[in-house]
Amino acid sequence: MDFQEKTGLPHTQDVPAFLEGLRRLKEESGLTLRQLEQRAAAKGELLPRSTLSSMLSGRRLPRPELLATFIRACGHEERVDAWLAARDTLAAGLRSEEDPAEAAPAPAAPAPAAPAPAPAPAPDGPNPTAAGPGPVPAAPVPDTDTEGRGTHASRSRPYRRLLRPRLLVPLAVVALVGATAGVLGTRSEDPGPGPATAADAARESSGQTTTRTAREKGEIPRGAIRLHPLSADRLCLTDGHVRDGRYHSQVAVQRPCDEAPPQKTELRREPGSDGYRIQWHHPEFGTGCLKVLDSGPGKGLLEPWDACDRAELFQVVPAPGRGVVTLRTEGGRCVGMAEPVTAERTEAVAQRCTTGRHQLFRVEPAD
Repeated sequence: MDFQEKTGLPHTQDVPAFLEGLRRLKEESGLTLRQLEQRAAAKGELLPRSTLSSMLSGRRLPRPELLATFIRACGHEERVDAWLAARDTLAAGLRSEEDPAEAAPAPAAPAPAAPAPAPAPAPDGPNPTAAGPGPVPAAPVPDTDTEGRGTHASRSRPYRRLLRPRLLVPLAVVALVGATAGVLGTRSEDPGPGPATAADAARESSGQTTTRTAREKGEIPRGAIRLHPLSADRLCLTDGHVRDGRYHSQVAVQRPCDEAPPQKTELRREPGSDGYRIQWHHPEFGTGCLKVLDSGPGKGLLEPWDACDRAELFQVVPAPGRGVVTLRTEGGRCVGMAEPVTAERTEAVAQRCTTGRHQLFRVEPAD
């Protein structure tokens, strides 16, 4: 049985079959992720282990350049064109399925060219000419990427789309409730804990941010740390997979602390900022920083991304208790544990901020 027949390349009719062929190709190479990365580097190419891991365990088509690098690293230079052709065929099919109207936007154009017969614009009121150009731009709005996702394998494509909504959310919040000076403090939503709100105000009036105060208080140790959700203090926030299988890349979950190694966690201060990156270090996958996913099956989950400069910038806000903090996202949400909050392998998600223990984390040195 030749290579093409074993990998199913000639019969690849859908994305799952295509990805299964890639997994078989990796298995037949007998190479580890690290070895594949090293082979690519020897040719002057980049093939990060974490990116490769997500590509092989994902559900989306890889980028063409990533696919070509992987095929070459597996030792099949002569097969690159065949794999790329199969990928392009699948990508074209996905685009036509997701956006069938894209191929026929022209028929909609004549509508504004004939404002005289006004039966359609009549319901809009006494100004039918103003209504004419309105519906036309609505047709080409879809800008979906049928190949990219917020996974490691396709991180470079959705950066701008994923970051833009987070920039708009705080602006919308400020516009809606700008009359309240404490709109960015999550405790202002809850009238109960007055002392905590007063403490926040004191920090702001002294010109210090909450994250800077947390570091100065020693609540953020340097180096490797453990993040214990107070709702399950015996567990640690580390890498894992969602329990229901809806998302295949690694995400942040709570597991027994002795299962966390060899992955290590750090809170790294962003230069020139009061924010922190939650950075993971793994001997096989390398370094990645957590990013909140804003769309797709992984919406709300925290996924490690290779490009730390485009990952989430968290505000680390001190809370009552030694070393206890909340982790606030760029969009004004808080990191918390999903239900059931005490169970092993429960996912961390971005939630509306509350005073619940499932959104409080105790930070301690890992050693």
